Amino acid sequence: MHGRDSSSGAFEEPRMVVRKFLARPQLEGVGAVVRRSIGRFELRYFDPFLVLDEFSVTAPAGFPDHPHRGFETVTYMLQGAVTHEDFEGHKGTIGPGDLQWMTAGRGILHSEMPAAQGTQKGLQLWINLSSKQKMIEPRYQEISSKDIAEATEDGIKVRVIAGEALGTKSPVYTRTPTMYLDFTLKPGAHLRQPIPMSWNAFVYVLEGEGVFGSSKSSPVTAHNLLLLGSGDGLEAWNKSSKLLRFILVGGQPLGEPLVQFGPFVMNTQEEIDQTIDDFENFTNGFEKARHWRSEAAIGLDL
Repeated sequence: MHGRDSSSGAFEEPRMVVRKFLARPQLEGVGAVVRRSIGRFELRYFDPFLVLDEFSVTAPAGFPDHPHRGFETVTYMLQGAVTHEDFEGHKGTIGPGDLQWMTAGRGILHSEMPAAQGTQKGLQLWINLSSKQKMIEPRYQEISSKDIAEATEDGIKVRVIAGEALGTKSPVYTRTPTMYLDFTLKPGAHLRQPIPMSWNAFVYVLEGEGVFGSSKSSPVTAHNLLLLGSGDGLEAWNKSSKLLRFILVGGQPLGEPLVQFGPFVMNTQEEIDQTIDDFENFTNGFEKARHWRSEAAIGLDL
């Protein structure tokens, strides 16, 4: 058995890496560059996760007015800032280290555009909602960087976006039970992080190189997505001379049928057809889309 060290809680069965993908750049939105790891043809869905994008946006590129229904989008800024506005009149800017957890529910029309000079970088994760929650009213949880829970121990720093690590909990409410942890390991650091046994979990490396699952595994570098197998925790090591930064994300699988049409994610084709009808006819949650255009779209004359 592995020794129980102080860097995190105890667990019995470390998860191994079962699949690895390098997320290559592709164009999305209007001139934006994303590295998509979940939601591409080799990995359409990793229940309950629909998409993981590492995005890079320089004005005037961005993600102008577009709809969503049936899931949540989690935007976590790494560099720069993005202004978000929607047809409910909600508007705000999220800067470096800030978090926006948006529940699209029955429908939202919004834009996400650069708010600063230079290149804005961040992560956007799409989390599916259960059939019972797909048509709830839209809502937001927005947390500024200074209010994100952090903890440090034995060369490990964690920002707790959702869930719990190193004895520190996030205030974010997750409708689909989710953990989202941003770890930075100094050279020589060793992490042991519990993960609920029944959950799906993955690692996405942001910078440096790390060893995951087994101490004998080959080091993994930035922009790689690692799907973790069964078990009740993750072990990670930084055997390099530079900082290692990665996110660990886990969630309770919904185990429900999935039909996706672009920005709409439902359980049946009939529900997708109804969603397209609702959006085209400005009904059933999309009423305000009829007369709304974002300030960004008006400015760009889109």
